Amino acid sequence: MPLTSFQKRYLRGLAHSLSPVVMLGQKGVTPSLVAELGLALNHHELVKVRLSGGDREERAAQIEALVQGSTSELVQLIGHTATLWKRNDKEPKLPLPS
Repeated sequence: MPLTSFQKRYLRGLAHSLSPVVMLGQKGVTPSLVAELGLALNHHELVKVRLSGGDREERAAQIEALVQGSTSELVQLIGHTATLWKRNDKEPKLPLPS
């Protein structure tokens, strides 16, 4: 179920004080990076990802590959930092407003 704009705003507020947990390097999006992102999302639910350099199209392609690979949702993108969210079905940590 996609996030509503109100839920995204709430998650953006929670993500403000977070530091990036996953950082893309020169190799870009690899299967091991997607697996590590999946582990981070299962543990935290809300994760910031620092993207590697490049133009907007390259960063957009990186974000799309990360979102599809981890089945998460993009909350926000500011410069080279993306915030992703995925609900942990077994142990939800972040309550979302309706």
